[in-house]
Amino acid sequence: MTTARLSTRAPGGGVGQAVRDGLIVMGRNLRRIPRIPELAIFAILQSIMFVLLFAFVFGGAIPLPGGGNYKEFLMPGIFAQTIAFASATTTIGITDDMTKGIIDRFRSLPMARSAVLTGRTLSDVIYNGGILIVLMLSGLVVGWTVRTGPVEFLAGVGLLLLFAFAMSWIGVWLGLSVPTVEVAQQVGFTVLFPITFVSNVFVPTQTLPDWLRPFAEWNPVSTLTAATRQLWGNPNPFAATGFPAEQPILLTLIWIAIILAIFVPLGVRRYRSISR
Repeated sequence: MTTARLSTRAPGGGVGQAVRDGLIVMGRNLRRIPRIPELAIFAILQSIMFVLLFAFVFGGAIPLPGGGNYKEFLMPGIFAQTIAFASATTTIGITDDMTKGIIDRFRSLPMARSAVLTGRTLSDVIYNGGILIVLMLSGLVVGWTVRTGPVEFLAGVGLLLLFAFAMSWIGVWLGLSVPTVEVAQQVGFTVLFPITFVSNVFVPTQTLPDWLRPFAEWNPVSTLTAATRQLWGNPNPFAATGFPAEQPILLTLIWIAIILAIFVPLGVRRYRSISR
């Protein structure tokens, strides 16, 4: 058992033990996936459904300003939307562990307190990375193409995974703040749906009302989508010039730094408060 391995360690050990314990908790979370395959299966099916729905049902009705292939426009948005929902995955996982008493069990062991949170966030990044691979393969089937080189492709993937890591810390804080898994599901999707749909994920921001365009273009999901489109040479129309249009990669990195700066301390503080 993972808990048995952790319990044989003496307290202390500093950063080295914190890293080892975090990796053990990460492994424990990843081993749950084969035991509950429905989680991954339905996450993949939902993402593929979005690809097919928007690519073939709405794709012909959404012209791109300046021209371009809608499927190439769409796929980076699908990737960004999926990664944004990483926080919902973390929220549900943390809340489930809380309600089952697993967090209390971890707290009783001589392990680094940080391991529970870092293990959860890292495992969810790997989980979402696996879903991202399936989505990219689906995108290639429907006509998505990367028109730049391997360096730009890997940079885009790295940016997506870094964003997933940041979003998972939002999930940590929410998961420690809600009482049940059902509430966690409702809160996660209620927060994320406006952010992902009021964006440039599915439609160019030119199609939005004037009062919504600034929010859509500065939205972190939009900047992530625009950044990957730029890195991969996909259609990337903007309603106006400005910082989000000219520097989407830099703005995405700024958003990641802001999210981590806010929610890592909030998540750690919340975890400490329930540990007392």
